[in-house]
Amino acid sequence: MGMALLHRDHGPGGTRYTMREKLFTIGDDSWIETDDGQRAFKVNGKALRIRSTFILESPQGEELCKIQEKKLHIRDTMEIERDGQTVATVQKALVTPLRSRFKIELDGGGELSAKGNIVDHEYEIERDGKEVAQISKKWVRVRETYGIEVAPDENDALILAATVCIDEMARH
Repeated sequence: MGMALLHRDHGPGGTRYTMREKLFTIGDDSWIETDDGQRAFKVNGKALRIRSTFILESPQGEELCKIQEKKLHIRDTMEIERDGQTVATVQKALVTPLRSRFKIELDGGGELSAKGNIVDHEYEIERDGKEVAQISKKWVRVRETYGIEVAPDENDALILAATVCIDEMARH
């Protein structure tokens, strides 16, 4: 574990995923894959077309997280639901050209904070100063795609859904 701190480019040492930019607006099914090409989560594009709803599913089609556009009326806030309950609220805390910060409030208490160059997909998500995810385009070769490395023992679906919220809000 100590080694990870020396090599910041190695991220938090968990699973690496690749994800397309602007996922909230694509409108067809797409996959979030691990960096070795395994399909890890499905983005249900049918839901997007019908009610501007982003649904993240397991590969078997089980709904894991849901973000609905109707919730976007509150400026700069998005909610992530599971089984009809809000599990996290993502909020823009500060946005400047070079540095942005987003807050991810978890329903069970606790808060994650995303900081860095969010528009360019080079940032970290932390809990109490400890890195839980690193977002970067550096190790992804595909255009309009970025990578997310999630630390072990985190709720990967929730972190990925929060990243989609951040991507969506950073562009508006």
